[in-house]
Amino acid sequence: MSQVKDPSLADKGKMSYEWARDHMQILTNTISRLKKSQPLKGLRIGICLHITKETSVLIMGAKELGADVSACAANPLSTQDDIAAFLAENGIHIYAWTGQTPEEYDWCIEQMLSHKPQILTDDGSDSHSKIHGNKKFASLKVLGGTEETTTGVIRLKALAKEKKLKYPVIAVNDAYTKHMFDNRYGTGQSTIDGYLRSMNLLFAGKRVVVAGYGWVGRGVASRCRGMGAKVCVTEVDPIRALEAHMDGFEVAPMSEAAKTGEIFITATGQTGVIRKEHILSMKSGAIMGNVGHFDVEVDAKFLLTESKSVREVRPNLDECVLKNGKSVYLVGKGRIANLVAAEGHPPEVMAQSFSNQLLSMIYIAKNHKKIGRNVITVPDEIDKQIAIDALKAMNVNMDKPTPAQIKYGQSWA
Repeated sequence: MSQVKDPSLADKGKMSYEWARDHMQILTNTISRLKKSQPLKGLRIGICLHITKETSVLIMGAKELGADVSACAANPLSTQDDIAAFLAENGIHIYAWTGQTPEEYDWCIEQMLSHKPQILTDDGSDSHSKIHGNKKFASLKVLGGTEETTTGVIRLKALAKEKKLKYPVIAVNDAYTKHMFDNRYGTGQSTIDGYLRSMNLLFAGKRVVVAGYGWVGRGVASRCRGMGAKVCVTEVDPIRALEAHMDGFEVAPMSEAAKTGEIFITATGQTGVIRKEHILSMKSGAIMGNVGHFDVEVDAKFLLTESKSVREVRPNLDECVLKNGKSVYLVGKGRIANLVAAEGHPPEVMAQSFSNQLLSMIYIAKNHKKIGRNVITVPDEIDKQIAIDALKAMNVNMDKPTPAQIKYGQSWA
């Protein structure tokens, strides 16, 4: 059983799936290589990810490798309804549609968990958290899980630190072939895409404030500069602030940046980054949005409930007229803009992330007893193999060390 918005969209979803699959050679090569051995045969896999065309390639791949898959969305607004319909038509137990209420979003996660997954793949750890915090699911026999994003890894490490983590989890986000490429290049490009679709204004010459200079912030700042914007970075970490400065960006506290910024993009994974006092000091016409996982970085509640008036002036762009008379704009209601206002990362980038996910599922299936109740990073052999596969898919050749170089690198003398 599944629940989606419109089953008649399945044919459209199939075309979207095929487009993504044809541009995710790293992942499809991995699936083809493993298909004969059926490493996930007999296992129930639960997936709580953004239901996009790229995710459908991972989900269908897990099914091809023998898994019984149930799925739900990792965000109430990020589901591509044609993809959900396609997956439902192809035997996936899926509960996802765009525009869910918080109650519907929660219900969908519970429906996915009702299929009693043995391996759980998450983006943000909402389903992991529900297993740990809801007595209804306390009896689930989960062998282990994976986590896609920085925010989710933070939550899981907090559970592990308190010795409350019930099963091993592989932090896919921490793999080099994930965070260095997905977070930097994927979010960098898709953030520009989401903002352009929502506002359709010029970046060149505008003052863009990027909050956070982790891998996501680095990618966003770089791409905004590439569009001709004047970029200011805000940070709370002295090392990252120093790096942003040395990379040629202005660095300032949000209290100062808020007064001069024209476009604001939060990418911290923290709460209360752009607060009421910052918003009130902004220039009329300022546009703000968020590409962190949860909608807690920009004070959307203040904007949407305490403004004199709120109206959607373009798809995924709300005009908020403040009580001080200024008009400011919010992208995607403060939710993850590159998925709400656009389609998320390009397929070529997600091929690396989802290859990590798929191989980590298989690793959990084989090694969950050895790992213990810990959060671990993707094993080096998986990370390196994905890099090799990525280079091959892109027709990039590289040098190999000579025997003399290997000996020299292993010698103390």
